[in-house]
Amino acid sequence: MLLTYDAVDTQGKTTKDVVEAMNPREAVEVLRRRGLFVTRIAEDTQNAQAKAVHRSAVKGRLPLATLVLFTRQMAMLLRAGSGIVPAITAIRKQMRRPTHAALLEQVVSDLEEGSTLTDCLRKHPDTFDPVYCAIIAAGEASASLPNMFERLAEIVGKKRALQKKLIGTMAYPALLVAMCFKITLILLLFVLPRFDGMFQQLGVEAPATTQALLAAGQFLQAHWVAVLAGAGVVVSTLVWFLVSPRGVKWISDVQTSIPGLGRLRSRMIQAQVLRTMGMLLESRVGLLDTLDLARRSTRNRSFQELFTNLEETVTAGGQMSTAFEQCRLIEPYICQAVRTGEDSGNLGGAMTYCADVLDESNTELIGVITKLIEPVILIGMGVFVGGVAISLFLPLFDLTSAIK
Repeated sequence: MLLTYDAVDTQGKTTKDVVEAMNPREAVEVLRRRGLFVTRIAEDTQNAQAKAVHRSAVKGRLPLATLVLFTRQMAMLLRAGSGIVPAITAIRKQMRRPTHAALLEQVVSDLEEGSTLTDCLRKHPDTFDPVYCAIIAAGEASASLPNMFERLAEIVGKKRALQKKLIGTMAYPALLVAMCFKITLILLLFVLPRFDGMFQQLGVEAPATTQALLAAGQFLQAHWVAVLAGAGVVVSTLVWFLVSPRGVKWISDVQTSIPGLGRLRSRMIQAQVLRTMGMLLESRVGLLDTLDLARRSTRNRSFQELFTNLEETVTAGGQMSTAFEQCRLIEPYICQAVRTGEDSGNLGGAMTYCADVLDESNTELIGVITKLIEPVILIGMGVFVGGVAISLFLPLFDLTSAIK
């Protein structure tokens, strides 16, 4: 707590300042050792309130790339013999964004007040999830923080690499879709009106598909404000739903049911869950605590049911591999590897090995799906744009035939 005091030194000079201590008695003892005789001491409520406001204002979060950098540098600095507070202070000075620096500054402030590193990180759940904090807690309990940060750097680094892989993979298909949308707008808003006037001058009766396109172009030109506003409302509503808790849960449940992509997403969740469990078990976290923490890494209903079955099986004294075998999502070789890990007493290592195998398989599967998506989009664009072009030129072909 912060305390304001009035004191007199050995030369009779009056001093007014602020001291931080657990209670007034401890503050008086600290000041006495400094050669000060306290005449008045009280809690500094103004600074305490300002400090509380500052803490509540720190609501930023570290993006995944910054979290990877933070974790790797912490592992390096702690391995080199640095203290926790100097290490975080040095990393904070490298932050370019004020919100990121403020978050680490708050962690340093909490550490200086006597909190453990785990408690400090738990105050920022948007950045440091329960699994991250659990591994740090295991490191503090076993005095092996450098090793735990190195393991966390591996986990977060793999997650970042997968994110970059997915973004890079979907960039080209997204560009193709955007180009198709742009071409469609140009045809409807600029090309079709000129053909419409030409058809009217020539007295050509356009086919049904051409008339439909002309009607769509006329509607967009006449009501483009309403169309734009409606599209904005639809997109805003969709985004609001997707980021809401109900929408996030719905996406988590549906994503494993999508044909083709569902299998990939299921295997990605499996790799994430197995790596988390393997890391926690290797960090000497209890089995039931490991299951509870790993459950929080996914919202998917099928995997939530799997964790429920795992907890019931373990509580009843059974083996985890039995519950894995009863789940249709888990592949047989993973069940066998988990059973082997249980029998040999190296369950954490077995799960980490399975996660590595799944990561390699997922990388190959992402490449295959990407190679399939690109030609499908190109074919779709060709069919659509070609259909529009045929609809525009077909009346001209009919007119040429009639003239001959």
